[in-house]
Amino acid sequence: MTTSMLITKISSLPPSLLKEVNDFVDFIKEKHKKEHIKERKFGCAKGLFIMHDDFDDPIEDFG
Repeated sequence: MTTSMLITKISSLPPSLLKEVNDFVDFIKEKHKKEHIKERKFGCAKGLFIMHDDFDDPIEDFG
């Protein structure tokens, strides 16, 4: 299906259905954006967290 064919079909819809098509397009765009966000590269958070040398030491308050 070409873009011009899709535009022709959408143009022939009544106004009440145009809102529904618009909402569906927004839904598809949001869904695609969420799928794209899930793709993360290894090491992208490097430098954001600091691990102290005493991280594994027992906590004195828990005894």
